Amino acid sequence: MEIYSWNVNGIRAVKRKGFLDWMADTQPDVLALQEIRIQPHQIPDKLDNIDDYYSYFNCGDRKGYSGVALYTKEEPNKVEFGLGIESFDREGRVLTAYYDDFTLLNIYFPNGRSSQERLDYKLDFYDAVFEYCQELRDEGHRLIISGDYNTAHHPIDLKNPDANKKKSGFLPIEREWLDKLEEHDYVDTYREFNPEEVKYSWWSYRTRARERNAGWRIDYHFVSDDLMTDVIDADVLTEVMGSDHCPVWLKLATD
Repeated sequence: MEIYSWNVNGIRAVKRKGFLDWMADTQPDVLALQEIRIQPHQIPDKLDNIDDYYSYFNCGDRKGYSGVALYTKEEPNKVEFGLGIESFDREGRVLTAYYDDFTLLNIYFPNGRSSQERLDYKLDFYDAVFEYCQELRDEGHRLIISGDYNTAHHPIDLKNPDANKKKSGFLPIEREWLDKLEEHDYVDTYREFNPEEVKYSWWSYRTRARERNAGWRIDYHFVSDDLMTDVIDADVLTEVMGSDHCPVWLKLATD
């Protein structure tokens, strides 16, 4: 089974850049999208009804902002939307799909750069997600936490760590939350298979950073350690264009 996660920076925008052709060529078993930036009534039929896929959308209340979507060839046993916390759920940031062998969380974590208020919101969101994941694990679920985390973990994960150590996205307090995940037996799958490789998943449009490969790795598939026996490989697909992010990929063994 091949699972992809991609912040598309607007699902209608990426559609104009060949998204449907990429879907047809790639045939992901599961595709988690973040920052779809669309309202339910705006979703065109070509995006809602893709051959051989079930589709689910969690749209934010604010127009043109946030939101996540899931395309899956196998119908999940259950799909849930949000964390059950209104201040977070109104931004449409979480979609949880329950399968027989694992539970997948598609999450668009907040960006904390615009203000201290948004940084506090991001950190509160992190804590709520952690509690949610721990509750799922206590119930016996093996987890895949896919999405745009909006934080680079280690200096290897961004081009200019020293210049960004006081900016949201690489603050010690944000990175400590990723440390906390690993301390509680969640695994960064890409780094597990590629301990020293430098790849980025996001590049700023404003500075034409992708041309210079001055990027950040902020998109992840973390999994609970009890699922690692089924993980075959993981990668960052830097060659895929269409957004300021590229997809991240996870391959699982299946029966």
